[in-house]
Amino acid sequence: MSNPEDAGSPTQPAPDLPRTDLSRTDRSGADRPGEAPSGTGRSGAAPSGVASSGVASSGVASSGTGRRAFLRGALGAGVAGVAVGAGGGAGVALAGRANAAPAADPVVPFHGVHQAGITTPVQPHALHVAFDVLATNRAELTDLFRTLTERGRFLTAGGTPPDPGISAPPTDSGVLGPTVPADRLTVTVGVGASLFDDRYGLAARKPAGLTPMVTFPNDHLDPAESHGDLSVQLCADNRDTVVHALRDLARHTRGAMQVRWRYEGFNSPPRPAGTPRNLMGFKDGTSNLDVNDAALMDKMVWVPQQTDQRWTAGGSYQVVRRIRMLVEFWDRVSINEQENMFGRRRDSGAPLDGNAEYDVPNFAADPIGSAIPLTSHIRRANPRTAQSEDSRILRRPYNYDRGVDNVGNLDMGLVFVCYQQDLQRQFEAVQKRLADEPLGDYIQPVGGGYFLALPGVQDADDHLGRGLLA
Repeated sequence: MSNPEDAGSPTQPAPDLPRTDLSRTDRSGADRPGEAPSGTGRSGAAPSGVASSGVASSGVASSGTGRRAFLRGALGAGVAGVAVGAGGGAGVALAGRANAAPAADPVVPFHGVHQAGITTPVQPHALHVAFDVLATNRAELTDLFRTLTERGRFLTAGGTPPDPGISAPPTDSGVLGPTVPADRLTVTVGVGASLFDDRYGLAARKPAGLTPMVTFPNDHLDPAESHGDLSVQLCADNRDTVVHALRDLARHTRGAMQVRWRYEGFNSPPRPAGTPRNLMGFKDGTSNLDVNDAALMDKMVWVPQQTDQRWTAGGSYQVVRRIRMLVEFWDRVSINEQENMFGRRRDSGAPLDGNAEYDVPNFAADPIGSAIPLTSHIRRANPRTAQSEDSRILRRPYNYDRGVDNVGNLDMGLVFVCYQQDLQRQFEAVQKRLADEPLGDYIQPVGGGYFLALPGVQDADDHLGRGLLA
């Protein structure tokens, strides 16, 4: 969860706009070929919950089946308030960040071969939002992508909204004052597998690697919080900037797309130094793919020219998963057991066979797991073998805090986000290695989806999705 090498190298969200009755077949992905059933549809059952009695009065067994039976029994006893959904195994969901020094320039360039917000240094605040597309035909879909491009271009550059006069509604919400600051805002747009159904004649343009998100063995997915036609990632230096950006996009695209689910996240500062920590107390992002290594990015992150759909070249496959941490249970586990589950020291972030955070674990010298258990998160996620080398991912996660659930338990954890060239070769391969790891007893993957982050907007005459809709 906390270590970038493991998979490769709090605020209450504002309410979404009221949902419109789309009067069409559910497209949550549960009934799509190749995906395990995940529940009813878009209006599926309410999220399940953690029993307050189990959290309040019972201890946690130190390890083994006793502990697992207790946790699963407690979770099953109060299925009323835990938002659970489309998350992955503990390791990938709890992996590290694309760390880099913050940029001094408040403007992150909008134009480029690739979209910003993927290899951009991680900003402190983020919103990840999935949308259902309401456009009635391909022409309206094209207009939607043009509008997203125009608004993204303005918002990321900053500026003064036009004055509509005294009799017309204002052209901006005013949340950021009379002039919109750039604030290192990035707007990253992706498409989901459901966009390629029969509505817009895009079935033949669907890349083979883009599928509905897989349901993994330890997932507790809420259909209403999973999948989506489009994804929009908004990241900036301040929370009001991302909230303002979402309101702006919602205003200008109303009637063409509608919020399906949204996650708000924050990036904690380093404490006391080095890599920031996740809400389990462990450093989150010790080793990640080097975003400054162009050759590595071409190998691991960007879709190449040689692919089944040429229009996808320069894009990247995105995974978003909300991973709830069962912190009331976790906080009663001994520090020794916590560290054995992660394979790292909580205070320094050092691997259990090392002394400093950035020491590389030597698994080859510890074949039976005497120093770092064979079941530890870092060992399962990235065994550091020739076979696992090609499955590394670029992680870009955020912490979240959604308050409390229906039965009074804390609802916090990780909005896990990663980018890669191939979902099956990379993210899913890591998830399979993490199946049934001990850390999985203390997390619940809740929601999210797979998306293809579109290739970048090249210049002022280009727009998002141009290659797809050509």
